[in-house]
Amino acid sequence: RHARELAAAGADAVKIEWGDCCRAAVRAVREAGIPVMGHVGLTPQTVHLLGGFRVQGKTPQAAAKLIQQAKMMEEDGVFSLVIECVPAALAERLTREVEVPTIGIGAGPGCDGQVLVLYDLLGLYPGKRPRFVRGYEDFSRRARSAAERFCQDVSRGDFPKTAESFHSAAPPPENKEL
Repeated sequence: RHARELAAAGADAVKIEWGDCCRAAVRAVREAGIPVMGHVGLTPQTVHLLGGFRVQGKTPQAAAKLIQQAKMMEEDGVFSLVIECVPAALAERLTREVEVPTIGIGAGPGCDGQVLVLYDLLGLYPGKRPRFVRGYEDFSRRARSAAERFCQDVSRGDFPKTAESFHSAAPPPENKEL
């Protein structure tokens, strides 16, 4: 139902992270005619089940499990696969072993494509960045400065001004009951 609502609102596809019920979800969404992108490795929406923001697939057993998950998602009809926060060699192997394109995030250069979260790419989160994030810009200081200037302008009564307000030809009628 939610995937249909997203598609009706203009989404071209939905992304489903690996989880206990994901195979049924992927199949159901695909049967509804909605394309599905799979996601294995670190799955942010269920990170608490993985023990936090940690590299996934570091042991041979964990790597084998990720390979199995990726192949199952492919069998169920995903059109591509996000591989997040796994060792580079594992991501490269996954990319070789599945037919669908892979998109890496913190998975080394061996995937078919790469992605970063825009907030990370722009440096909008102050503090420590994940190892796989290259800081292309540091907008956190600029954003904080802009927010402080906005608050100062509001406090001084300098915002909004007449030019930043809408006007009508006649004032609204007064409501005596208010």
